[in-house]
Amino acid sequence: MLPIIAQVALDLPVPRLFDYLAPTLTSADVGRRVCVPFGRKTLIGIVLSVGHNTEHPIDRLKAISHTLDDGAILSAEIRKLLRFCSDYYHYPLGATMLSALPTALRKDQPYTIKTTSAWQLTALGRTAELPARAHRQRALHALLADGQLHPTSTLAATSGYRNLLKQWLDAGWVSVHLTTAPLNNQTTHADTPPALNAEQAAALAQISAAAGQFIAFLLHGVTGSGKTEVYLHAVAHALAQGGQALILLPEINLTPQLTGVFRARFPTTEIATLNSGMNDGDRLQHWLAASTGRARIVLGTRLAVFTPMPQLALIIIDEEHDSSFYQQDSLRYAARDVAIIRAQQRNIPIVLGSATPALETWRNAQTGRYQRLSLTQRAVSAATLPRIQLIDLRTQKCDAGISPALSTAIQQRLDLAQQSLVFINRRGYAPTLICRACGWNAGCPRCSARLVVHLRDKQLRCHHCGYAQRVPHACPDCGNVDISPTGLGTQRLEEKLQQQFPTARVLRIDRDSTRRKDSWTTMQQQIRAGEVDILIGTQLLAKGHDFPNLTLVGVIDADSALYSPDFRASERLFSQLMQVSGRAGRAQHAGEVLIQTEFITHPLYRTLQQHDYIGYAKTLLNERRSASFPPFIHQAVLRAEAEHVQDALAFLSEAKALAPINEHINLFDPTPAALTRKANVERALLLVQSPNRRALQGFLQEWISSVYKMKASTLRWHLDVDPWEI
Repeated sequence: MLPIIAQVALDLPVPRLFDYLAPTLTSADVGRRVCVPFGRKTLIGIVLSVGHNTEHPIDRLKAISHTLDDGAILSAEIRKLLRFCSDYYHYPLGATMLSALPTALRKDQPYTIKTTSAWQLTALGRTAELPARAHRQRALHALLADGQLHPTSTLAATSGYRNLLKQWLDAGWVSVHLTTAPLNNQTTHADTPPALNAEQAAALAQISAAAGQFIAFLLHGVTGSGKTEVYLHAVAHALAQGGQALILLPEINLTPQLTGVFRARFPTTEIATLNSGMNDGDRLQHWLAASTGRARIVLGTRLAVFTPMPQLALIIIDEEHDSSFYQQDSLRYAARDVAIIRAQQRNIPIVLGSATPALETWRNAQTGRYQRLSLTQRAVSAATLPRIQLIDLRTQKCDAGISPALSTAIQQRLDLAQQSLVFINRRGYAPTLICRACGWNAGCPRCSARLVVHLRDKQLRCHHCGYAQRVPHACPDCGNVDISPTGLGTQRLEEKLQQQFPTARVLRIDRDSTRRKDSWTTMQQQIRAGEVDILIGTQLLAKGHDFPNLTLVGVIDADSALYSPDFRASERLFSQLMQVSGRAGRAQHAGEVLIQTEFITHPLYRTLQQHDYIGYAKTLLNERRSASFPPFIHQAVLRAEAEHVQDALAFLSEAKALAPINEHINLFDPTPAALTRKANVERALLLVQSPNRRALQGFLQEWISSVYKMKASTLRWHLDVDPWEI
């Protein structure tokens, strides 16, 4: 009898699977977790095939230690998607498969689905007579009167419910059952959907008509145009057809807000949320609810794109242009692009929503690969797009970053009891600490970067590696005590605005101030309750937030992005400014945006004043075409990290020498990375590009197999396909 061999995917940095003896497994076990011996360790793996063939001597094969779970944990659909990712991004298949699992499933232990007690009236209980003044009993009886099973948590609104349930159980009025614990408290009250305007209704009609077929829609809507309402109606249509919906968001901070919106609209529907801010146990329960089909809606950040959903019928990507959809370590992938492949494989529609689409997405809409849906007006009839003004810093002298014009505008909003937002995309007190006597500046000992001043904590911190040290009392080089912070950060602006407007309630919102759990949720409640007058924030405030009383946005230090060598810098700046401008005037009050700049004639600012994304996208695409930049060229970057940059460059030079000759491929010389040193590691890169994606993929497949054979024990390397940053 031929032995049964299982090919197992393991989380190892090698491009191969591993064969194990598996006498008890069948083809039904493909996708199942197993524990296998590997050297002196025991590893968790995923069975990817079961058969009789192996390239290794049978007597040298080890047997699977034991199986986990009752069946496949990764469906055939997800395995196919992950195989695509492994092939396209040229990342080991085993590591790709395991990276898609929640952390709790990468451990040697079976999973359990949380259960809870659920209560139901018996026949005796339904006919029970309750005293007229027994208000608590009558309230509880009314909740149970529908004859359905009610988890304990849904009965908590009735005072003293636990004692009542115990009494009724003893009397035979209720029965108790063990049922799956709900992911969220469910109610029977649902928010009434607002009426859609003509543009929203037209967009919804096209999305709904695409059910059961792959069409990629670009929902291009100005800020405040009601894209979320289109999402909600499209999800309702998918649920009515018996399907599930996956909604991807760029930031963890947006998840609670949108979750609240969806729960209010679908109060009796199980909604799973998946993001890195959840603990392992909760994340596992939500993932399992989605993979069994119990959760009909999944809201998550980029990793949620790999969540098994057996009845998936619709995918939505909100703020599709956002860089947060790019995974920057391990399996380096773009969640937006993977989601499109998933929709194509499953033959379902996908909606990409943005006020400022990525240029790649916009060009796909222009060429007909995607279908464009437009929302040109704000959803609230009384709301108009904000008026954008440029403040010429060549003629206005700033005080700690605040121009007289911006200061006056803030005071006007305070007088009207309206809110203002001062936007600067730099946290901390100041970007650096310098000595004006000798020119010393506080640099990070582990990175090629300066330390940022965090004055309240009396620390200098590196925002790249996390290094921190105390603020010195004097210059370490010359002893001068007159060392000073230079530049602006959110903390310095907060200090200045609190001094200038002493009676105003100032709230700073950045990664430092929102670090504690639920702090951002509390802040949003304060803003909406009118308990804040002036907001100071970074890009956390630029995305998707709706504050009705916010009528003024002031932008500080936007010009710095114009000096960047990154060819995507102007695209990002335009998107960021249009997004943050969209926070103003979303309700009945008119909005105004003041941008402080030394370049008031720059085309970016002039186009922004006209809210003309289409015009600026045309300009950028023409520039990209003439310069042979994406989306007119396809790129990959081989990166190497070593103790010394010379070693990384030598490795890349050797790798370049191994590259197969291909007339469709342009291989550049190795070069140090822009941020050469990071966390005590020096980095270099080798850029590869081609006008033909298929030619590039064929080249990479052949080349990377040779690179894997190179000796690299003293350094680390990885390939980045379609890199977001060079």
